[in-house]
Amino acid sequence: MTTPIDTISLFMLGLLGTGHCIGMCGPLVVALPGQTGRFSAHLAYHAGRLITYGIIGAAMGAAGSGLIRLAAAVGGDPMVWIARVQVVISVLAGLFLLFFGLSRLGFVAEPRWLAIAMPNRMPGWRRLMSRSAGGRSDADLFILGLILGGLPCGLSYAAFAKALSCAGVVSGAAAALIFGLGTLPGMLAVGVGAAVFLNRFRQQADILAGLIMIGMAAILLVKAIEVVGK
Repeated sequence: MTTPIDTISLFMLGLLGTGHCIGMCGPLVVALPGQTGRFSAHLAYHAGRLITYGIIGAAMGAAGSGLIRLAAAVGGDPMVWIARVQVVISVLAGLFLLFFGLSRLGFVAEPRWLAIAMPNRMPGWRRLMSRSAGGRSDADLFILGLILGGLPCGLSYAAFAKALSCAGVVSGAAAALIFGLGTLPGMLAVGVGAAVFLNRFRQQADILAGLIMIGMAAILLVKAIEVVGK
């Protein structure tokens, strides 16, 4: 389940991640919905992006729930198996959050595959960007949001790791959506030309986002240790 602390942490992670998002998703927002001159285009694009977040979060939550159900079906004392799987899930999610938290603070480098999957490396990207802005309908931008919402990103993957630990379809989707809603104010601001102002505080925001991820990791790991100690 998503606790109030989780809700606040996930939302703040998305909000403080705006500086990071400027580098990764900022060009997308400016080039796709931003060039249309329609605010509805921004809403359509981000609606698609948030739906993708929710779907991925639900899938991660379902995976966590499935592992617990599988543990219960193995035999023996189901509560013991369930506790063990919950510990494993919490540890994996915690380590993932810890890794990306440290990467935000600059102590470790993000995996190279995150950079390899940058949008400008996608097949057909140049052709997509060459289309006239006026030729993109809100429906087109909604679909683009659905597709591009799954781009590799350390911040969103950290949120998805938290969704895994929720071990439930609804709670996993909620965790990812809360994070996505946190990114929305900054991304809308970038779309209306506030990128220069937001980028000024990128370093401070990255530090705070990293600390939040490490804090979330610590909570998961402490809970896992408590379960093992019982």
